[in-house]
Amino acid sequence: MQLDALQSLALSVAAARSPDSVLREMVQGLGMWEGVALARVWLLREGVAEEPYLELKASIGASIVDPTRRWNRTDGSHAKIPVSFGKVGQVAASNRPLLLHRGPENWVLQPEWAEAEGIQSFAAQPLCFSGKVLGVVAFFSRLRLDKRDLDWLRVFADHAAVAIANARAFEEIAQLKDSAERERDYLREAVRSALQHGEIIAESPMMRQVLEQVRAVAHSDSSVLILGESGVGKELIAAAVHDLSQRHDGPLVKVNCASVPRELFESEFFGHVRGAFSGAARDRQGRFLLADGGSLFLDEVGEIPLEQQGKLLRVLQEQTFEPVGDDRTRRVNVRVIAATNRSLEQEVGTGRFRRDLYYRLSVVPIVVPPLRERRDAIPILAEQFLADSARHVGAPPKRLSPEALAQLGRHPWPGNVRELKNLMESLTLLVPRPVIALDDLPPGVRGAATSEIVVHVGMRMEEVEREVIRRNLEASATVKDAARALGIGLRTLHDKMKRYGLRKPRG
Repeated sequence: MQLDALQSLALSVAAARSPDSVLREMVQGLGMWEGVALARVWLLREGVAEEPYLELKASIGASIVDPTRRWNRTDGSHAKIPVSFGKVGQVAASNRPLLLHRGPENWVLQPEWAEAEGIQSFAAQPLCFSGKVLGVVAFFSRLRLDKRDLDWLRVFADHAAVAIANARAFEEIAQLKDSAERERDYLREAVRSALQHGEIIAESPMMRQVLEQVRAVAHSDSSVLILGESGVGKELIAAAVHDLSQRHDGPLVKVNCASVPRELFESEFFGHVRGAFSGAARDRQGRFLLADGGSLFLDEVGEIPLEQQGKLLRVLQEQTFEPVGDDRTRRVNVRVIAATNRSLEQEVGTGRFRRDLYYRLSVVPIVVPPLRERRDAIPILAEQFLADSARHVGAPPKRLSPEALAQLGRHPWPGNVRELKNLMESLTLLVPRPVIALDDLPPGVRGAATSEIVVHVGMRMEEVEREVIRRNLEASATVKDAARALGIGLRTLHDKMKRYGLRKPRG
C-alpha cells in the first residue's frame, strides 16, 4: 500500500467533525485499498447494566460472486460482539493487532464465504486513544498481507482514533453549546414570565380549593389539564404543580402551542439534526429533550394541529421520539402539564382533537374559575398588584379610593386576572397622586356601573331611573362626576336627587 494514499486517507479522516463522518471516511478509504473485500469499524460500548460490547458502526464491501451485493449494512450477526468473543473481540480485549492468513479451516468464522470470495488475509488493529481502547478497525483482503501492511494499518488506526476522540469532543461541545443556548432562552422567558405573573394569591375559597387540588396531584406523574378562560392564571397553576412535585429541581419548560408554526411543530417539540430541512444549519434540541427530568407545560394545547397530535400521543405513552431527520430514538422522562381555554370535549366532537389524546392529557383536570365568579378576590388582588407594580418601577406606593375599589368589584373583567394586573400597572405609571380615584379608571371600567341593573316586568320608569342615579352617585368621586357619567347637567341631577331622596354617599 502506498504511503501517500495512507496520508491522504488519514487527512480526510482527521478533517471530519462528527463520529459518524469519521467512521464513514475510514471504511470508504479502506474500501478503496487494493484487494480489500470488506472493511468494518466497531466502537466499544460500556453500559452500566450490561457487559461491554463492540457495536458495528460502519461497513463497506462488495461481492465478486454476486456483483450486485453490497456489505454496507451495520445490522446482522456481527452488529454486536461481546468483548473477548471471536477475533475482533480479542483484539479489543488485548489491545493487540491481529493478522491471519488463509489456511486452517477455522481461520475465519465463515470459511465457506472466504473461499467463495477469494479472501487471503484478515487484519485488525485496535483503535486506541490515551491508553483506552475505543474500538476495532478490521478488513478482509483478497491479497496476501504482510507485517508492513499491518504496520501501515496501525498508523492509520492511530490517526483514526485521534479523529474519533476529537469528533466526540466537538459533538459534546456542540451539544453543550446548544443546550446552554436553549436553557438561556428558556430562562429569559421564565424571568419575563415571573415578572409578569408573580405568585398565586389564594384570595378566595374557590382559589383555595384549586390549590388543594394542585397539592393533591403534584406528587404523582399523571398528566394534568388546566382549564379556564384566558387570563385566569393557568400558567401559575402549572408552575405550582411543578414546584410542589418531586421534579422541582428539574426544568419547567413552556411551549405556547398557538405560536408554533404548523410546519415547525415537529422540530420545536422533538428537535432536528443538521440538514434535516432547508435552514437546519445545525442540530437543535426540542422542548421534550430540554424538559427531560422535569415538566413540559403545553399552553393552549387545543391549538396543536390534528396531524401532529398522534406524534405527541406517542411521546406521552412511550416517552420516546426521533428528532426530525434522525433515525435514532431518544428516550426522555417528562411530565406533561397542559392548559387550554377551549372545550376540548367539543373539539373532540367536531373532529379537531383526538379523543385518545384528550383522555391522555386530562387524567387530572383542574378548573380555574374566572375573576367575575370570585369578586371577593378583586380588592386583595388589586392592592397586591399595585404594590408589586410600584416596587417594580420604583414608584411610591398607591392605593385605591373606596369608590374606585367598589367600581372594580362591579366590572365584568373579560380579561380576568391579567386584565386587572395590567390595569394596576397602568394606573401606577399614569396616576401622579397617591390615591387612585374613580375618575382615574379608564372609561371601559368606569362606565360598568350601569351595566348590571336588573329590569323586570312591572317595574316603573322612576324606579329604573332612581337606581341608575344611585349607582352612579355611589361609583363617582363627586356629584359633578356622576352628572358627567349620566350625560345630564349638574342642576338636573340635583333636581332628580331631591325628587328621589338621594344623597351623595360619604367616603
